[in-house]
Amino acid sequence: MCIATIWMYRAYVMRLQDKVAIITGAGSGIGKATALLFACEGAKVAVVDCDAAGGERTVVEIERQGRVALFVRADISKETDAQRLVNETAKAFGDIDVLVNNAAIFVLKGFDATVAEWQQSLAVNVIGTVLVTKYVVDSMKKRGGAVVNLASISSWIAQNNIFAYSATKAAILQLTRNMAMDLAHWAIRVNCVCPGSIMTPALERYMQERGMTLEQLNADEGAKTLLKRIGQPHEVARAILFLACDEASYITGTHLMVDGGYTAI
Repeated sequence: MCIATIWMYRAYVMRLQDKVAIITGAGSGIGKATALLFACEGAKVAVVDCDAAGGERTVVEIERQGRVALFVRADISKETDAQRLVNETAKAFGDIDVLVNNAAIFVLKGFDATVAEWQQSLAVNVIGTVLVTKYVVDSMKKRGGAVVNLASISSWIAQNNIFAYSATKAAILQLTRNMAMDLAHWAIRVNCVCPGSIMTPALERYMQERGMTLEQLNADEGAKTLLKRIGQPHEVARAILFLACDEASYITGTHLMVDGGYTAI
């Protein structure tokens, strides 16, 4: 079979056919876009979120496509919830092949963050990521798998007055490297995606809190990128899909910037 024929064939093969995927924070934004894309690519998707209404809407959209999904309401900062969401997914769909650690909270503060806000930021963004991964890998060890963490450009660069958030994203970057080392023996790949400014509910709240219009936000944040615009959730979802599927079979312990060139400037 010639190379051209191979690629024509591959174009019609769903990249996650018969795979089981857990996506946290899938009730909106990047998580929702990823859940919809994974379902289109043949995965059975566990939509995990603490927001029941958002999570259930994502499942409805997936089912309208004729695909399969399950909603699990969970607070990933609680170990009992982390273990339960994995158990419910495995009971419904079988062994887990892909985990996307997307759930996060956005404490966009610096020295003005309270101790309670610091604890919440660390509990969800860092400890929650570890807890869910801990319980998923027991299932993955049987046949390998892929974990994709959501870090950020904030893992890499200094930004004004948001280190209660950026410190947690820097931690995700290092967790990714260490997890990749610890799990390689079982053929479990661990990578992370680092989005820039993406039009998600979190960015919309940021815009509203500062009294900005969408045009002002685009002019302000878009100007910081080479592409001169804010990104969309589906653009991050495609990067997550690549790292989750077999096309990235020799990639682990690294990061992929999805920032429109923000960090290249």
